[in-house]
Amino acid sequence: MQSSVNRPDSLPAPPAQGLRGQVPDTVAVKRHYGRWLAVAVLAALALGVVKSLAQNPQLAWDVVGQYLFDGLVLEGLGETVVLAVLSMVGATVIGLLFGFFRLSTNPVLRTLGSLYVWVFRSVPALIQILFWGNLALFAPRLGLGIPGTGWTLASAPTNDVLSPFAASIVALSIANGAYLAEIIRSGLLSVDEGQHLASSALGLTWWQAQRKVILPQALRVMIPPAGNQFITLLKETSLVSVIAGGDILSKAENISGYNLRTIELLIVAAIWYLLVTSAATLGQNIIERRTARAQRQHKRKGRPAEPAASVQEATR
Repeated sequence: MQSSVNRPDSLPAPPAQGLRGQVPDTVAVKRHYGRWLAVAVLAALALGVVKSLAQNPQLAWDVVGQYLFDGLVLEGLGETVVLAVLSMVGATVIGLLFGFFRLSTNPVLRTLGSLYVWVFRSVPALIQILFWGNLALFAPRLGLGIPGTGWTLASAPTNDVLSPFAASIVALSIANGAYLAEIIRSGLLSVDEGQHLASSALGLTWWQAQRKVILPQALRVMIPPAGNQFITLLKETSLVSVIAGGDILSKAENISGYNLRTIELLIVAAIWYLLVTSAATLGQNIIERRTARAQRQHKRKGRPAEPAASVQEATR
């Protein structure tokens, strides 16, 4: 029986039965010769740098090994970690407060939040540390009272209240709080508007809606940049050495002051900073993977972050 449909002339003809046997079954492997060349060049450069440092007669590597686990250095390492953790807690509280201020419908709070972020994100952290570390130069005493009335409940010398370590925590908390305020604001904005409407429809108060519905979802967006900010803060602790804040760089500088091995002690401080920031990066990656895995499991169960479902879970 003859077919009633004619094949268009533009369509290619099917391959001949004999040509199919000429097509290879294996896929050709693409050779990346440029990548291997780049690896070889980088390896040669790295080897040259390592050899230059190892054979430099001006560097005493035995001094590096001697002070790597020195008691004073380890004390500075502990104070660095404590300083970073306390500053991060303070910055998170400040950032949470001013992050909500930035989204407030109240124009006074919104303006206050914008001014805070503008000022403390624009001024370098080093200047803020120097300011708080030398606050006693223009405010010899700190007191608690009513301004303009002369009534003071309590008063104390500024240097007794703000030690270099305390001034470092205050400065780093305020400086990094401006960045965290923007991170928290962006996380809150990432939550769908329907979540707010559904929370209101279920009779949740503003605080209940934020605590049970909005913030848990916003955390998924906040965690990666907040982790990066903590690593940045960890490195910024080295800046407090300008006011003898007690960090590991301050201790290294104190030791190099009497043995005149400045570069060796800087290498010791750099090694510890590298280890500490690597540990913080590893912790951040673990948290991000767990958060992503929980989100994938949530989607696999067929319960995507829909407004009604999330709000119902929060009200249980």
